[in-house]
Amino acid sequence: MSEIFPEPIRSLPEADIPLEGVKAYLSQSDTHQIIFMTFEKDVDLPEHSHAAQIGIVLEGRIDLTIGGTRRSYTRGDRYYIPEGVPHSGKIHAGYADITFFSV
Repeated sequence: MSEIFPEPIRSLPEADIPLEGVKAYLSQSDTHQIIFMTFEKDVDLPEHSHAAQIGIVLEGRIDLTIGGTRRSYTRGDRYYIPEGVPHSGKIHAGYADITFFSV
């Protein structure tokens, strides 16, 4: 996958994401974090929950089950996962997004 993020983003600290094939850059404050992510491999996400999450899909496809409802998101789509709502999914190789997390 060619580099989707420009130098100012690639200059951010790399996020420690425990998934194989993911490259992520982190912008963090006391109230939130923004992660710029690319995925070189398919990733299965087991069901989990956390603070609110908003994603903007830049490339590729992600299949999410949020609170029991399954949907696919592709380039230009946005998704919202409210705080504490269980979710799971599959991220397909070639996927890239910008994700906002409340903390």
